[in-house]
Amino acid sequence: MTMMRKIALSAVSALVLSSGVALAAGGPESDMIDKAFVFEGPMGKFDQAQLQRGLQVFSEVCSACHGMRYVPIRTLADPGGPQLPPEQVREYAAGLDSVVLPDGSERTREWTDPFPIRAGDGMGPDLSLMAKARAGFHGPYGSGINQLTKGMGGPEYIYSYLTHFAEANPDCAPDGIDGYYYNTVFAVGGIPDSCKDEHGVSTIKGSYVQMPPALFDDLVTYEDGTAATMDQMAEDVAAFLMWAAEPKMMARKQAGFIAVGFLFVLTVLLYFTNKQIWAAAKNKKKHA
Repeated sequence: MTMMRKIALSAVSALVLSSGVALAAGGPESDMIDKAFVFEGPMGKFDQAQLQRGLQVFSEVCSACHGMRYVPIRTLADPGGPQLPPEQVREYAAGLDSVVLPDGSERTREWTDPFPIRAGDGMGPDLSLMAKARAGFHGPYGSGINQLTKGMGGPEYIYSYLTHFAEANPDCAPDGIDGYYYNTVFAVGGIPDSCKDEHGVSTIKGSYVQMPPALFDDLVTYEDGTAATMDQMAEDVAAFLMWAAEPKMMARKQAGFIAVGFLFVLTVLLYFTNKQIWAAAKNKKKHA
């Protein structure tokens, strides 16, 4: 395991920082980006090639510190997802961490097992449902309207988080936060007292987190030849985590279209049935 993988996606959760740093109730604003993912909207679909690239980023970078305990490995072969050949999925599963049995013995991980779990110091949260757990958009009209017009927001949150590590503001002396990193999207991490006004309100975007910047240009080599820019990798892994959180999204959309079509036909039939039932009464009233 390379050092780059060891420092990859570690603790994303907010931690109370020592030496005069407390949890922020929420920054004044953040740098959330409304990213136009191809799977958003009623007609959107997952891009199989993008999901495969996202799997590669997760495997080579994120999996060093994050697990996906609720995602069976075999689903990588399912239609609508990365849709890898079954034999390739079995080979992929066998190359992951072995499964520890109740008696302490180990066996090779099979494709029917879930992705490995990551737990302990320095490990980050499970990413199985992260794309649905994070609310990406807020505003005066409420998250419901924003999600209707902009999408769910979870993938945008992941993309924005991964691409918005920044240097500390020189006007805000980061005392006592050695080992923590400034992120302009994550607004509920640590805020030094020197970054608050007289009312204790944060004066900076985002907050400080324990996770270091995880993505850099050319960190991976995509098998399909796509340029592995930080932006591209962040978009790909965000799309993959959205699929992991809701692998049946395409089936749900298809069922929704069928239901809407059925309701439309039913509405038309009820309209003409109503006219037929009341036609005699209307004619009688007309000739009265």
